[in-house]
Amino acid sequence: MDSVFIERLAVEAVIGVLDWERAVTQRLLVDLDLRWDNRAPAAGDDLTLALDYAAVSEAVAQCLREGRFRLLETAAERLAAMLADDFGVGYRRIVLRKPGAVPGAEAVGVVVERGEGE
Repeated sequence: MDSVFIERLAVEAVIGVLDWERAVTQRLLVDLDLRWDNRAPAAGDDLTLALDYAAVSEAVAQCLREGRFRLLETAAERLAAMLADDFGVGYRRIVLRKPGAVPGAEAVGVVVERGEGE
């Protein structure tokens, strides 16, 4: 099956449970693997049939910025729901990273896979 992917989309958003985290934005990195049949858009070279990765990227960033989530888990679940509802993506794999959250670790994060065979 075909897919569209976006790697290391950087978004500044309020995320976290500590008081100081609620007062600042932090950098999140998002990786998406979205199942999408690319045959029809490829056959006609037609963007209207493609999964528009620019529109997806903006929607993901907006969801994270507006969500002001406490947990990465909640943010990832909301992204999964939005991608299904707004873009009609069946299978989606979301990796959400929070760089620098734990001393000594490059990043911490969650992986959510939703869709076929959840």
